[in-house]
Amino acid sequence: MDAQFVYERRVAFAETDMAGIVHFSNYYRYMEEAEHAYFNSFGLSIMHRREDGVIIGWSRVNSQCQYLAPARFGDVLQIAVDIERLGVKSVCWRMRIFRGEQQLATGRMKTACCLCKADHTLESIPIAAPYSEHLQESPYLQQSDSPGTPKS
Repeated sequence: MDAQFVYERRVAFAETDMAGIVHFSNYYRYMEEAEHAYFNSFGLSIMHRREDGVIIGWSRVNSQCQYLAPARFGDVLQIAVDIERLGVKSVCWRMRIFRGEQQLATGRMKTACCLCKADHTLESIPIAAPYSEHLQESPYLQQSDSPGTPKS
């Protein structure tokens, strides 16, 4: 199995229908929580306020999820995260959601590093410090288009 970061969480009652099955939209929440946990593991937040007050964050460019089996109320889920591709301005994440050994879903997200300006507009930028160092050196990186980072 590829190197992967694993985030674990329990399915809450509010995330399910009357049959105790997780609503499909929550899988996207789980993937985003795993992305946050990944950055938190380096002591970073999903949003970084620079000294000049400008916020650097990650805008979703594309996402998809293939459902293989239902998760249910009380299940303990493991969300395995790896980086399929690191671009100059974006990251392509692969997320696999498991309950024990059973894979429940596979998802992908493409996120772009962005500046959030004072007028609340977003501008994509090359992946900025402090994120770039951690992503380029990540053991979970499969391929990089970023200068100075070897492709695998």
